[in-house]
Amino acid sequence: MDKKIAKIYVDRDLCIGAASCVAIAPGVFALDGENKAFVVDPNGADNETILLAAQSCPTKAIILYDENGNQIYPD
Repeated sequence: MDKKIAKIYVDRDLCIGAASCVAIAPGVFALDGENKAFVVDPNGADNETILLAAQSCPTKAIILYDENGNQIYPD
């Protein structure tokens, strides 16, 4: 990935609690009491791992933005 991930957003309406993001990047994502993913630490993994975690989401509930506010995943 060329661009630095500056913001990670989890769309709670899309999240189904599959937890694939937690399995791939446990330092970044966790599940809350509603079994929805949330960001624990946006710096808890490198960009490549965060992208892999976002790509693993079956509903594309994880949206990644660069430092200019441009959406970089999903594109």
